[in-house]
Amino acid sequence: MENELNLIRVINKPLNWTSFDVCNYLKREYPRKTKIGHAGTLDPLATGVLVVAIGKATKTIDTIQAQKKEYIATVTFGASTPTYDAEFYPELINPTPGLTKSIILNSIMKYKGLILQTPPVYSALKINGKKAYELARAGKEVEMKAREVTVYENELLEFSQKDNITIIKLRIECSKGTYIRSIAHDLGQDLGCGAFLSGLVRTRVGEYTIQEAEDIKSDQNEISANQ
Repeated sequence: MENELNLIRVINKPLNWTSFDVCNYLKREYPRKTKIGHAGTLDPLATGVLVVAIGKATKTIDTIQAQKKEYIATVTFGASTPTYDAEFYPELINPTPGLTKSIILNSIMKYKGLILQTPPVYSALKINGKKAYELARAGKEVEMKAREVTVYENELLEFSQKDNITIIKLRIECSKGTYIRSIAHDLGQDLGCGAFLSGLVRTRVGEYTIQEAEDIKSDQNEISANQ
């Protein structure tokens, strides 16, 4: 029975799917009008853990969203984008032969503990009732307010340089509301060369990990069929 459903599903969100695409895809497995919601949006260009609540479990969404989250972030230095990620083609190309692992390690230490962060203009945060990215795409000036978030862990996993471009991988454990895109962008600003988030995998939300996440079809036709 629909009113007896009380399920949590951990999905490995496919690349280029929105979080709502995943919910719409799963809806066909349950009785009509079953409540389905996700506990924490993942950007289309991110993959990994998306916690989906079904039926009575939707009452726990706020609690799940408030849990710590862990990400593996790939950051490319030497260029920037308006969205702070790979949605737009990189601009302002700046070779980074002078960047070293030591310089990166010193810089990322600024992004640990309680930090003040300005969200990207291209985000779903609402400004006077409208999503910021909708205003930005309409060519309107958008002022984003800085807010406090917490980065519990910030670990450099990989450092590589090729063709004067520097690419790193970070493991970041953070609080609700943290924009990994902003951390990437701000690192590039600090070092004077620009940077953007070129890849992102969410590996954990609270107790839910990527090891237990279900894979679903990543066929774009499946998305269209369920919208």
